[in-house]
Amino acid sequence: MKYSQAGEQYHIGLRAGDVGDYVILPGDPKRCAKIAAYFDDAKLIADNREYTTYTGYLNGKKVSVTSTGIGGPSAAIALEELVKVGARKFIRVGTCGGVDINVKGGDVVIATGAIRMEGTSKEYAPIEFPAVADIDMVNALTQAAKNLDYNYHRGVVQCKDSFYGQHEPDKMPVSYELNNKWEAWKRMGCLASEMESAALFIVSSFLRVKTGSVFLTVANQEREKKGLENPVEHDTDKAIKTAIEAIKILIANDKE
Repeated sequence: MKYSQAGEQYHIGLRAGDVGDYVILPGDPKRCAKIAAYFDDAKLIADNREYTTYTGYLNGKKVSVTSTGIGGPSAAIALEELVKVGARKFIRVGTCGGVDINVKGGDVVIATGAIRMEGTSKEYAPIEFPAVADIDMVNALTQAAKNLDYNYHRGVVQCKDSFYGQHEPDKMPVSYELNNKWEAWKRMGCLASEMESAALFIVSSFLRVKTGSVFLTVANQEREKKGLENPVEHDTDKAIKTAIEAIKILIANDKE
């Protein structure tokens, strides 16, 4: 592997010591500054391709935020390289679309595991190996959502590689598979659909690091199909605040 400079990771542009033990992982680089605003003494450390990184402090502990771009491949690259420079605990923060009828726009979703309907994780582990979140991260995110009095759901999410495969499945040549599996996910109680957690959970299992995921539900296409109230929410602040509160809980637990 060639690096752009000695010791610098090729894609994320970071070196050992640039990030904290805890890293928040949004997809959108534009969300990094918004997240870093919750840190003390936050500084922009690197900005390369889809990977933007700020580092600062929470409750005296060094923490960071690094964007991953959209989908499993770029998220896996970010995680691999962040681990190489010293990060060990990760919280993915993003948006999702509700699948279960009880998940409404504006609700928070905490993933306990992810359906591996994507390609990245298959280059790490056989499909029989489950993509699961770290239990400590799930518990901290759950406590955080309770502390903040948010309406939250905790369970399995679905991960895919094609955004339009979810939203316009009938136009796809493999509509027979997309529609049938979507019905299966609904019957199994899948909460929501997104694009990164399966890859992150599998890579984390391989690298022996801890990862959790929290999402802001934008809307729920199943509620829309049934003519039910379907609020639409784009402000990710609830998911961000849940992640920040969870890291504070984890820092306190680590001190104990």
